[in-house]
Amino acid sequence: MIKRKTSTAAHKYKLVLSAVHMVYRLVNSTFNEKELLSRLTRLVCQLIGANSSSVYILDRSKKRIVLMACFNGKVNKLFEKKGAYGRVNEEEWSVTMGRSIYRPRVIGIPLVADDNVGAIFVRRKNRDVPFTDFDKELLNVIAEQVVTAIKNLQLYQNQQKIILGSIKSLGKMMEKQSRVKVVHAPNYFNIVRSLGDALAMRRDEIESLQYASILRDAGVMDVPFDILSKSSQLSPDEFKQIRNHPAKSVELIKPVEFLKPILPIILYHHEKYDGTGYPSGLKKEQIPLGARVMAVADAFEAMTRGRPYKKALTIPEALAELQKNSGSQFDPKVVKVFLKLSKEKKFRKYLSLLKK
Repeated sequence: MIKRKTSTAAHKYKLVLSAVHMVYRLVNSTFNEKELLSRLTRLVCQLIGANSSSVYILDRSKKRIVLMACFNGKVNKLFEKKGAYGRVNEEEWSVTMGRSIYRPRVIGIPLVADDNVGAIFVRRKNRDVPFTDFDKELLNVIAEQVVTAIKNLQLYQNQQKIILGSIKSLGKMMEKQSRVKVVHAPNYFNIVRSLGDALAMRRDEIESLQYASILRDAGVMDVPFDILSKSSQLSPDEFKQIRNHPAKSVELIKPVEFLKPILPIILYHHEKYDGTGYPSGLKKEQIPLGARVMAVADAFEAMTRGRPYKKALTIPEALAELQKNSGSQFDPKVVKVFLKLSKEKKFRKYLSLLKK
């Protein structure tokens, strides 16, 4: 049963400051809308002293709820898109559209910026003490922070979609110019992202991996087609031209300011863990982690899709090759994570789709 102590003005002031600080920390440590809402519902229950909390996100153009995060005091649940609107009753919908409700054991506040973004609700059980005016004020303060965070996240996600779309278009243009398939299979980045998550890479590092995976071979446009498509052994001069393509890729991309974080990944993704790779003969941790991750993912994709000079391997054969070259060509830590993920159904599906 929830019991709220009577607070002095000073204590209330400290509670508000604490709440603002905790929500601020949450907002600034979360870059995913679903994660933000899930964590928020738990935090709101803690700050307001509620049994349950929920946040609804509205797609105003379609006049429907597209995302719901709920916490019942024990577990979080997310409801996305189809069916979400059916779970919202008429009163909850009215709050989402701009109306507030204040009842003894239910508070519902719309999340409003320039337009309606959604709504936030807190609830107590009938046997618990009613919400106070201070609880209402505190939830309003929290809601103001939340709506700003949601709008910023949505803006950021839209910008990322635009950027990614532009980069993909550039990648397709490069593929057309080089007459060689340099763009990865559509499912490639799911593999890279899974590796990045398992290796606890930061969000911005994983984004850089995505951009680098599309643009990594931009420099092959300057390599003659007959060299790129050659099925026999390359001459020393031909191999030199191949070895120079990472540096050429970097030169092409360098003028674009926001792509600078991906340059080390592109430049060094042909380095080998034992120092025998190119262009600089880096080894072990001298090689950026993103480049080490991409080296493993690239090799697996190449082995399973085949090359003009080599037939495709099966998934078990390619996994065995990764294991065989762990510690020499590849970072053992990355290979270990890759092999572990390969036993999971979802990741295994990603691998199987590379051939398509």
